Amino acid sequence: MTQKPQDTERYLTDEGWRVIVQVPEDRAQAVIDAVLAEANLVYGDYDHVSFRSTPGTQSFRSLGTGRNAVTCDTVDVPCVEVSFFLDVSNGVRSKVLRAIYAAHPYEEPVIYLHTCFRTLHIRGQDEDNPNRFWNRPLEDWVPDAHRS
Repeated sequence: MTQKPQDTERYLTDEGWRVIVQVPEDRAQAVIDAVLAEANLVYGDYDHVSFRSTPGTQSFRSLGTGRNAVTCDTVDVPCVEVSFFLDVSNGVRSKVLRAIYAAHPYEEPVIYLHTCFRTLHIRGQDEDNPNRFWNRPLEDWVPDAHRS
């Protein structure tokens, strides 16, 4: 890992892991639920924070050394990527990876672990910022629960 970025009066930084999992779209929620059973995925003032991409195509050929027979042609499977941040200090990385393996339908789940830093805002900095959702007409992405 490179040197930790300097904290400022605007944000703090945390060291952690960005976890990316490729999974068939219809099994993505099961993987997220398994992860959430082990880690709350807290990001600042929010929890259950994850990202799910739009569907793409995962391609592979089986070498025949696992459960699947050899495939001469490439197999294409519609998949999404699920990603989230794990703080290094919470010590749940092994539990989360075990949960992913248990919930994932593949024999060999495609999981990437990237060490990274995230920024966390310092509260009270942007009360008058015209770009913040609370200072402008509400957009479609603002949840009903946040509309007052």
